[in-house]
Amino acid sequence: MNLKTILTAGAICVAGGAASAECAFDNTVPLRSLTAGFEAWKAVTDAMAECGNFEANLDQEFSEKQPEAFAANPALYQIGGVANSTMIPLLTAGTIRPLDDLVAKYGQNLSPNQFIRVDGKVMAIAMMVNNQHLMYREDILSDLGIAVPTTYEEVLAAAAAIKEAGVVDYPIGGTFMTGWNLGEEFVNMYLGEGGQFVDDKNMPTINNEKGIASLEMLKALTEYMDPEFLVSDSTYVQQQFQQGKIAMANLWASRAGAMNDEAESQVVGKVKMAAAPMGSVAPASSIWWDGVVIAANISDEEADAAFRVAMEGLDAEMVKAHNDASVWLIPGYEPGELAAGAAATAAKGALPYPASAAMGVMHSALGNGIADYLTGAKDAQTTLVDIEAAYTTAAKEAGLIN
Repeated sequence: MNLKTILTAGAICVAGGAASAECAFDNTVPLRSLTAGFEAWKAVTDAMAECGNFEANLDQEFSEKQPEAFAANPALYQIGGVANSTMIPLLTAGTIRPLDDLVAKYGQNLSPNQFIRVDGKVMAIAMMVNNQHLMYREDILSDLGIAVPTTYEEVLAAAAAIKEAGVVDYPIGGTFMTGWNLGEEFVNMYLGEGGQFVDDKNMPTINNEKGIASLEMLKALTEYMDPEFLVSDSTYVQQQFQQGKIAMANLWASRAGAMNDEAESQVVGKVKMAAAPMGSVAPASSIWWDGVVIAANISDEEADAAFRVAMEGLDAEMVKAHNDASVWLIPGYEPGELAAGAAATAAKGALPYPASAAMGVMHSALGNGIADYLTGAKDAQTTLVDIEAAYTTAAKEAGLIN
């Protein structure tokens, strides 16, 4: 199964100056975007900025800021960058607009699998797929005679050998920052165990053997991490790799290109990609897409200009210039070795992130509740009981549970 099939199944400010020859038109409408801050979004928004009158806001806290910003009337941003789950609050609030009319006018270069439809309407344009896959120092594993790990048990064994050899500060890096990142680590591990988060009535279903096994594996991994793992997000882990401080991490595919950035990486050519380690039934990862939405609370003139500018950011010229920045869904992309881990993770059966309103509440409860277990303040059973209780309270308040 390829990444495109799975897709269909499933703060830095950069101000744009004068339009350049690389943009197909001169944009005269002031536009702003709010997206995540990783390399792929920088490449896309830099290309948008070539059209002029555009300001890109790249912010790793984008998902927390978008709902209020898009609910304003007029919206504070015309263009948003979203993923599987982060689009849900905007959809629920009705603050993004259907794009079918704009696709008909300006979307002639898009591929059908870029259309994210909800109730038959195109609500977002996907630009890339992303998952967490195993990134590892090939030189270190080779020197120590360690095979590339394929399960988390093998990751732990490799970490023990690397720690004994003392060749890096910490054998493993992890995106264990309290909040969304830590919640996503559990999501990945629990999906790998074949777990279900809620039932058909939105009642929680994580307090079981699979949930306990997932927590126990997360804690075992922390024994080989920087002790400050609860403040470690994707950028933190990326920089640990670039500075030669870690040997392995299950990190987002969108971060792979940064390993070979000669301007900031000390390990160019040394970090390789492989499939995410297997859980009991599937890779401990989840398939995501990232893409563009257009705000509802803006004028039709702004929406028209915003979509045209967005298409400039998602064109073949951008991909040609930044081919290895992501696993693109844009025509012209040629998968390279940096995409090998993402493709292998998908091929081994990684599941799409189960985005829904209930999952958004569950993810928050997980992200806020797991740290107490990792620090020893609670045992695994109590942790899961408390997370389910927090989820149930929030889900009732949100009208998801009667």
